[in-house]
Amino acid sequence: MTKFRKLGRPTGHRMSLLRTMVSQLVKHERIETTVAKAKEIRRLADNMGSLCAARRAAAFVRGDDVLHKLFTELAYRYKDRAGGYTRLLRTRIRVGDAAPMAYIEFVDRENELRQSKPPTPQPPQRPPMDPWTRSKLCRQYAPPKEEKSSEDEK
Repeated sequence: MTKFRKLGRPTGHRMSLLRTMVSQLVKHERIETTVAKAKEIRRLADNMGSLCAARRAAAFVRGDDVLHKLFTELAYRYKDRAGGYTRLLRTRIRVGDAAPMAYIEFVDRENELRQSKPPTPQPPQRPPMDPWTRSKLCRQYAPPKEEKSSEDEK
């Protein structure tokens, strides 16, 4: 059974809240909410990004315009990305109840709060060596072994 945050609400209210917030995130591409809600929204929004989840997304997201945007604009934008479609940025402490607030936004969009890091290049793959060549190279770079003679011990 997967673990999730209950957010101090009954199940129906919590699911309704999360459905609405994911829909608003897709529609506006950035929303401000509490950190706990943002972490739950991030889990759900990253699952909505996969195209294999079209039926689940259609059942979860509210609004036909939101669903259309999800599978046209956002699907095209993230076609080469394997995951990590959202970013969580902590912003401030809310005045009324001192709750930590955060922005949750889609990455690689216009007017980002923080630019995404460039992908790290993969090192080139070396062809595998046969064991004989490897042992010769190891002996070549290893320091020579010191031989103890019986005269040194006496």
